[in-house]
Amino acid sequence: MTLAKSKAAARAEALARRAAAFAAGGPGQAGVLSSVLAGYRGVPLAGYMAMRTEISPLPAMEEAAAHGPVCVPVIEGAGMPLRFARWEPGMAMVPGPFGAAVPEFCDWITPEILIVPLVAFDRTGNRLGYGGGFYDRTLAALRAAGPVLAIGFAWAAQEVAALPLEPTDERLDMLVTEKGIVKG
Repeated sequence: MTLAKSKAAARAEALARRAAAFAAGGPGQAGVLSSVLAGYRGVPLAGYMAMRTEISPLPAMEEAAAHGPVCVPVIEGAGMPLRFARWEPGMAMVPGPFGAAVPEFCDWITPEILIVPLVAFDRTGNRLGYGGGFYDRTLAALRAAGPVLAIGFAWAAQEVAALPLEPTDERLDMLVTEKGIVKG
């Protein structure tokens, strides 16, 4: 099986597990993430606006916004790294590419911490995304410019023993689920 087919199969399995976790999810999903972020108050933070069955970091982002800048990713085009627009609770948002909400007016900032959505992860910090490479390109560029903390945020059910990987896949520094810290 080719790497592309292996990734597609892993993605399909993981999305099914994620959907089941989402359906069973209850309150307090971002509690552990909020606890982790409390140790980094004031550091520019990138979250994301959850889509479909992604676990939502919104409560943790709202708490972090009281102490420092928070931003969300904006896709500017295929093959490009993400840019990050300042976000505040209650601000006007519009649909961006692929359906993720983005600020109506973008004030660009560079985050030092990224909360990264994912489809699947393993205990060593590898992640499987949707296949566009946006976070891989972004993390590579940010890390080339200085220190960055990449925190994968997912349902515990998204953990797998191993993932099909490519040389361009960027590893996460920490993994947080609704149940606890998996790697960190």
